[in-house]
Amino acid sequence: MLALLSFSAMAEVAEVRIEGYKFLPSEVTIRVGDSVRWTNGEKRTSHSVVFPAEGGLESERIFPDESWSRHFAKAGRYTYHCGPHPEMTGAILVSE
Repeated sequence: MLALLSFSAMAEVAEVRIEGYKFLPSEVTIRVGDSVRWTNGEKRTSHSVVFPAEGGLESERIFPDESWSRHFAKAGRYTYHCGPHPEMTGAILVSE
């Protein structure tokens, strides 16, 4: 049996740019099953994404023109900051 999914039922990827030592946008709303991709638009510095409420889960360093993605399987609010630049903050709101 072959199941078909409509395009709207497929997981989506929200984009967050890292520019000017900021996460843009700083807050993103997605649905359970979606992903977020952070892309470093800086010219000379690396960043990372740290989730303090999850035991300090941290991405690898994201160098200029590189990206890192994370899938979100549970609803909730996920706050994060940059590892080397903790003043850079953001949040992901994951809804059902």
